[in-house]
Amino acid sequence: MLDLILKNGRIVDGTGNPWFAGDVGIQGNQIVAVGQLYEEAARVIDVNKQVISPGFIDGHCHSDLMIFDYPHSEIKMRQGVTAEVVGNCGLAPAPFVPSQAELLQSYVQPVLGQTKWQWPWESVAEYMDAVAKSRPSEHMATYVAHGALRIAVMGFANRPATPQEITQMKLMLEDGLRAGAIGFSIGLLYAPGSYTSKEEIAELCSVLPKYNGLFSTHIRGEGNNLLPSVKEVIWIAEKAGVSLHISHLKAAGKRNWGQITDALELIEDARSRGMDVTCDVYPYNAGSTSLTTILPPWVLEGGIESALEVLRDPSLRARVREELSHEQTTWDNLICSTGWQSVFLSAMHTERNGHLEGKHLAEISEIRGQDPAECMMDLLLEEEGRISIVYFHMSDTDVGQVVAYDKSLIASDSLTCDTGKPHPRLYGTFPRVFAKYVREQRILTLEQAVRKVTSFPVQRFKLGKRGLIVPGYIADIAVFDPETIQDHATFENPRQYPDGISHVVVNGALSLTNGEHTHAREGSFIRAQHCCRH
Repeated sequence: MLDLILKNGRIVDGTGNPWFAGDVGIQGNQIVAVGQLYEEAARVIDVNKQVISPGFIDGHCHSDLMIFDYPHSEIKMRQGVTAEVVGNCGLAPAPFVPSQAELLQSYVQPVLGQTKWQWPWESVAEYMDAVAKSRPSEHMATYVAHGALRIAVMGFANRPATPQEITQMKLMLEDGLRAGAIGFSIGLLYAPGSYTSKEEIAELCSVLPKYNGLFSTHIRGEGNNLLPSVKEVIWIAEKAGVSLHISHLKAAGKRNWGQITDALELIEDARSRGMDVTCDVYPYNAGSTSLTTILPPWVLEGGIESALEVLRDPSLRARVREELSHEQTTWDNLICSTGWQSVFLSAMHTERNGHLEGKHLAEISEIRGQDPAECMMDLLLEEEGRISIVYFHMSDTDVGQVVAYDKSLIASDSLTCDTGKPHPRLYGTFPRVFAKYVREQRILTLEQAVRKVTSFPVQRFKLGKRGLIVPGYIADIAVFDPETIQDHATFENPRQYPDGISHVVVNGALSLTNGEHTHAREGSFIRAQHCCRH
């Protein structure tokens, strides 16, 4: 007798092939039968022609710490997500050394959030063990993050790494890969990643081929420097002989809209030369990050506390204000191309300025009677540098083009946010794909959309035998109604769950049924099974 049968479904198996009518039988944690099933089962659920799909994979998010405070992962579970990939953009809570722990914590908290948990780990392997011990409802996988490596070895020093420091970082990177990390992520937009040359990154990437690890990149510039930045990471990957995945590909700033076509052509050109290059995209025209990313890179030398000291110095404040007033050649000054009105404060660190959440900086500066740059610097001082923002800087047409691109997968890039108004992608990414791009705009077919959030990310991130409705594969499954699936999270009211997802199975356990969490916690930490090359 089987444990569970999902009957009378439209099976979209994750391959991209047309859906077919049938049932799915589950025994233990595996799919054991697909088709017209007549066996008995401990539980049978008639899904009444809803789609039976592999569970969705959020291949780029920042839930590294949120998983400890919210192990039930209800926000993602209600979207059909059964696995998340963390450690992105060079941001991760491991590895670290005790002497630099505070630097790393202040670095990652504006993106990863604060947690009531102490960090009972130092290495990537220990972080993996800690997540597994928290018994999450979903699966997790991680990269080794460049920012964490650099902070552990050299803090926020704005200089090239010495040969000895590069060796130290390579050893830490190899430790993480050996523990089961899927690859190496960098964030060249963020300090200290922004202080690193392409040659230094290429040298670190030389560790990856031995473990068949993936090189994942938040590129150096997504606005005026979009195309040079794409060329830079392609150069690094080609130099190191590694596979490349470009995170949240976009053209930021109105003057750059349309350049996404050229960026995709660069990817196609690299692939034509035999390079393995892909990208991901989130289905919104606004991004989300920390307000400190607006600052010139030199301000963040030494970390957040040092940056606040800069902002307290009148002469240095004047320099910041002057640099923000015009275009830059070595870094993307998005304020010039999008304006202060495009920067919305989504979450503050203290209650003092909580009333400003949801307002844009141009409006706040007018309320305060200040120059916008001065207003921004004062707010950072008042909030100890911990302000999350939503940044409206993309074209819907560009976003749709990347969504439709056959080498792109779809991910949320969601940040943790306990307070304020988080980006709606935290609550709505995956239902939005099916509502907007499949049902309404018909940019994707149902089968194409399922592939982009199931088998493609599983293949890309080497997540094992999941992502397909095939006997012998792990029973991670989402059941949804393609006619009613709908996101409800908005920028004004983002904390709203979607409709249309009825059942979610994780590791064979029914974790969501009739839209309600069952409190099952059968997730695991997915450790890449690297075949070392010698």
